[in-house]
Amino acid sequence: MKDYYQILGVQKGASEDEIKGAFRKLAQKYHPDKKGGDEAKFKEVSEAYAVLSDKKKRAEYDTYGRTFAGGGQGFGGFDFSNFQGFEGFGQNGQQVEFDLGDIFGEFFGGGARSRAARGRDISIDIELSFRESIFGAERRVLISKMTICTTCNGAGAKPGTKLAACTICNGKGEIRESRNTFFGSFTSSRQCPRCLGRGQIPETPCDTCHGAGITKREEEIHIVVPAGVSDGEMIRMPGRGEAALGGSAGDLYVKLHVKQDRAFSREGNNLVTGLPIKLTDALLGATYTIATLDGDHTIDIPAGVTHGEVLRVRSKGVPHGKSRGDLLVRVDIEFPKKLSEDARDLVNKLRKEGL
Repeated sequence: MKDYYQILGVQKGASEDEIKGAFRKLAQKYHPDKKGGDEAKFKEVSEAYAVLSDKKKRAEYDTYGRTFAGGGQGFGGFDFSNFQGFEGFGQNGQQVEFDLGDIFGEFFGGGARSRAARGRDISIDIELSFRESIFGAERRVLISKMTICTTCNGAGAKPGTKLAACTICNGKGEIRESRNTFFGSFTSSRQCPRCLGRGQIPETPCDTCHGAGITKREEEIHIVVPAGVSDGEMIRMPGRGEAALGGSAGDLYVKLHVKQDRAFSREGNNLVTGLPIKLTDALLGATYTIATLDGDHTIDIPAGVTHGEVLRVRSKGVPHGKSRGDLLVRVDIEFPKKLSEDARDLVNKLRKEGL
């Protein structure tokens, strides 16, 4: 376990200002851009500050020796995007305020500037019958979305014409920027806004997409719904969302809505159905033919079965992996509401027998 207080050289009860001051001193000392800097030490003190400067994370660390906040950007799961401004001094000695989230994000590869362009995600809904949710199904849907231009294949240039090097980035696809921070001079790069990272621009724009490389059109999507899905489940289809010039396409999310079935319900990987039987069959036993999702099936009712008892039919449930769940048959004994005189006499005889 790392001792973040020891790493920053402060006591456990140190104030926020003391922690900030200690971090600033060590960050200036170990920054890799400085002569004699130490990248490993810089990351270590930055990690310590990321925890101890956040009240919630610090409380968790003080109590449990670790933090439980996850999903951050950058290294070690810490989210530098939540950092507030930090006061420092530029090279001219003037006091300035820096955005730690921006600085750390760029240095550790998690900043907004390092993210490539990405197309918009799309979400659609489809409805399934109960049987389709158990055994799987296929759908073909038409979606209107931004896609790669089929005329120029995404180049943005009119067919037969050439692409020229971008004059903004000189064909590199990115622009480098230098800034002065309290760590020293810092250089970062971002995608060229003119060519969107391609490094080239069309001499003559495509007539279909007007040089954008992408255009809106209808596309048929083939959706394969696997067996055993549940109501409300989401299928993610990577790269089937909208296209983005100079980046990857977004994703398509398919939300499934399963219709209820009158005869069957689902409990995990098992199916449940009810079977009404006569009182005499419950007492003496009988054989019934029941409907399953695989067709009719014969089931034996044992003598003396009780109302609500569940009989199990193996491998007639929900497919999962290479196996299937079971069909649970709930026995529903139908008691007669009216008895004939002969039936009443027979019941009285059974009562005398202690039944």
